[in-house]
Amino acid sequence: MNLEYSGDIAQLYDLVHQGKGKDYPAEAKELAALVMSRNPGARTLLDVACGTGMHLRHLGDLFDEVDGVDVSPDMLAIAGRRNPDARLHRGDMRDFALGRRFDAVICMFSSIGHMRDQQELDAAIGRFAVHLTPGGVVIVDPWWFPEDFTPGYVGASLVEAEGRTIARFSHSVFEDGATRIDVDYLVGVPGQGVEHLRESHRITLFEQAQYEAAFARAGLSVEYLPRVATDRGLFIGVRD
Repeated sequence: MNLEYSGDIAQLYDLVHQGKGKDYPAEAKELAALVMSRNPGARTLLDVACGTGMHLRHLGDLFDEVDGVDVSPDMLAIAGRRNPDARLHRGDMRDFALGRRFDAVICMFSSIGHMRDQQELDAAIGRFAVHLTPGGVVIVDPWWFPEDFTPGYVGASLVEAEGRTIARFSHSVFEDGATRIDVDYLVGVPGQGVEHLRESHRITLFEQAQYEAAFARAGLSVEYLPRVATDRGLFIGVRD
């Protein structure tokens, strides 16, 4: 299911990704170019699992209207402060219903991997399609395919931001057809000491064919572009 972050973790998530130098403006331009190449004149965009709204911040300069939907109220609170002109909605990607359609729907940060099985994957892609105008485009950033996942991988980063030093460690293991990622944060604040926070994610290792089947069931043509925008590549679907 969609991952709901606590307030503390949501703020750390935001600071860590900004501190690591993730190039949101470049990604936003690349996403907009992919949309326009398939749906020239696209004006409206919905970001599903928009998180703290960093993509929306830059996509808002490239589309006339941008909306975001996320299951986490803490993420949405940050996104709202960052994007005061965007319409933000709380909802689960498996069953959200906004009552309007968009020229493009995106789902980044491998958020789709939080779907637990094919039925939930089909439900999510189906909801994306329902919210598309004719000729609309869906872009999905997948999680790793099973053959590309590295069990036992350990990632680490160190960021200094807003008066805090944040060390983030992640450990990924294979568990029942999915990735379990345990994430530990050490947060140091001068005069206060060091706090330890922990979270765990389960991200399903869907095969490429499973994604493609979900797009097809939703009535979307689909293509997979390897190593576009992210190392995992992107799926792009178009509603005829």
